[in-house]
Amino acid sequence: MRIRYTHLAGVVGSPEGLETGALCGPQMNDLPIVRDAFVELVDGKIAALGSMTDCPESDAGWDIRTAKGQWMLPGFVDSHTHLVHAADRVAEFRMRLDGASYQEISAAGGGILNSAAALEKMDESALLDALLERLELARSTGTVAAEIKSGYGLTFEAERKMLRVVRAAQSAQSLPLWATFLGLHALPKDQNLDHFVGEAIDRWLPALADEGLVDFVDLFCEAGYFRTFDLLRLAEAADRRGIRLKAHTNQFHSIGGVSASIQAKALSVDHLEVLSDEDLSALKTAWSQGIGPMPVALPHCSLFLNIPYAPGRAMIDAGLPLALASDCNPGSSPSSDLRMVWSLATSQMKLRVDEGLAALTANAAYALGAQERMGRIQPGMEAHVLLTKPMTDYAQIPYFTSENYIAQTLIYGQ
Repeated sequence: MRIRYTHLAGVVGSPEGLETGALCGPQMNDLPIVRDAFVELVDGKIAALGSMTDCPESDAGWDIRTAKGQWMLPGFVDSHTHLVHAADRVAEFRMRLDGASYQEISAAGGGILNSAAALEKMDESALLDALLERLELARSTGTVAAEIKSGYGLTFEAERKMLRVVRAAQSAQSLPLWATFLGLHALPKDQNLDHFVGEAIDRWLPALADEGLVDFVDLFCEAGYFRTFDLLRLAEAADRRGIRLKAHTNQFHSIGGVSASIQAKALSVDHLEVLSDEDLSALKTAWSQGIGPMPVALPHCSLFLNIPYAPGRAMIDAGLPLALASDCNPGSSPSSDLRMVWSLATSQMKLRVDEGLAALTANAAYALGAQERMGRIQPGMEAHVLLTKPMTDYAQIPYFTSENYIAQTLIYGQ
């Protein structure tokens, strides 16, 4: 496969092989751009790009595609999703509109426990069909890769079922996927907390990892859910198997989850709607020492639950990197549309346009350890890219909050 796109209005990318680390602070607003551009894709990778004045004259052996007026952008990498689930939670949506809080719905048997009950009744083939539909919908709005968590099982067999569905989806379609074991997402009714944590870490994780079902582990470190020492225990057990931690933390309270995640050498810390000065200082120190983790904000969750947005502007101004993700799930963020996430990041979190794009691409890839593969358009990267409709400025994508200005989402150039 040898495809040459010509006469692009522009490409957010570089003809040179640049560093592939996280983009921090002002780097997020300094993305390379080539205008009046061509791009060559060979066997699913970026082979070359540059100005049309440097475009090779020979068309022999190339599939030439004229893209006059269109932009090519790195595709969106969704580093935090719950795309495997059995049913929506519209009844809880009505409860919330009647005044019930997230915590009150959970205490009444809703929330994660509701999703777990529905998932237990659905077989793997039906879950896979539903997941494939959701992945195709996500792709239509620019998603080129996704992490997918378990966590709606809360028993060994149900968690295993969820992770098996993710592995099946990897074979059934082309988007790169990662599977995260989130057994410690909520405490089932009538379970002892310490016993449940021990079962998930000491019995479930080893068995699931031995079956090749786990790329990352995660835990909901939050008041009323799981504790910082549970996080450290999970991370230690995962590290013995070469598996890294991605932590839910600071959604409603700051209980030390950021510092514990740093201590555990987490790859990312996700949510961060409530971020204390001490948390921000700890992240700055960690990044000054080169140990991360990547902060990941989930603005659609803030919109849907009407809770504060993660202080993305403050994090970037402090010199930190930032990633954005959908948190797509049936209870608190029922959308996989990363265009809307980009728009919310600009309007509500006060990110600049290019900062939002960097957070959805290069930094989102970093949050999955995939920064050497995707998240940028430059020679050697996998060709996971977006083609816009003809436009003068790709800022039109977050500017228009519902219209879809993405013409094509290419995975490995296809």
